Amino acid sequence: MSLNVLNWLKDVKSRYVHPNKLAKIGVLGMNERNIAYISRYNPRRLYPLVDDKLQTKEIVLEAGVNAPDLIGTITEQHQVDDLLDIINNTAGFCIKPAHGSGGKGILVVTGSDDFGYHKANGQILKLADLQRHVSNILAGLFSLGGRTDVAIIEALIQFDDCFNGYTFEGVPDTRVIVFKGFPVMAMMRLSTADSNGKANLHQGAVGVGLDIRNGSAVRAVQFDRPVMLHPDTGRNLLDLQVPHWDQLLHLSASCYEMSGLGYLGTDIVLDRKKGPMLLELNARPGLSIQVANGEGLLPRLKKIEALTNAKKMTIEQRIAFSKEHFSRRS
Repeated sequence: MSLNVLNWLKDVKSRYVHPNKLAKIGVLGMNERNIAYISRYNPRRLYPLVDDKLQTKEIVLEAGVNAPDLIGTITEQHQVDDLLDIINNTAGFCIKPAHGSGGKGILVVTGSDDFGYHKANGQILKLADLQRHVSNILAGLFSLGGRTDVAIIEALIQFDDCFNGYTFEGVPDTRVIVFKGFPVMAMMRLSTADSNGKANLHQGAVGVGLDIRNGSAVRAVQFDRPVMLHPDTGRNLLDLQVPHWDQLLHLSASCYEMSGLGYLGTDIVLDRKKGPMLLELNARPGLSIQVANGEGLLPRLKKIEALTNAKKMTIEQRIAFSKEHFSRRS
């Protein structure tokens, strides 16, 4: 890692960083992200496709993209009593708000028996608890701006055993920033006890920067500070290697054509039977991926903007370009 990046990480810890220093090492800031990339490359008319998880699910299914199965939806309070009919005979499932953000309102049930519905942390819920949660979703308790919402019930992801020990009571996912169809930076988000089983870095999840060439770990952080071991399991995070990496990159890069968004984040999970599955799309992906990788996004984004033949390149050609120019070994 360069001395500049190490000095930047020290400044991140102290929370006092001069903008010129960040710009010098290529760190993309929020204002520049919003103006130069999100506003410029993401038509506002397309925002509902990703801000509404139900609409996202519809375009994903229409495109034939591998994603968790949709079990059902609840749109009105009077339908809450129908929840049992929707989840009946379903081994595991996930209930989440269509307009939620930051992992809020997501309830994962790993199984059920005569005692009730089991969460990954061992907590047992009753049907009334699930119905209350759905009712809160509809009332907008977890949605942006408190708007009325829709509850989505999806099939449970059976995450791959290769990640055992890398996560705590949650499903690990891979965030890939895609710019004009090029995967430019990636990280894996691993849940912890601090994050309450959620994969959100601001809540205490671990972020592992990944080499875009092969999906191997390059560094790891928690609360913006470098770590080597998972805080709950003790697993060496730098041993992490994401399997099916080429398939995962192809899935993320294809979301450019599917969504029409030029700058987006793709969240992908690895199911032990179905392989890489698209979980969500994000039109305003966060910037902490730069901390996880110890590098700024700007040099990579500008390299793609300088291309004159980007529109003519196939998905495979775009991935090959990213591997050649954005690998830590390039």
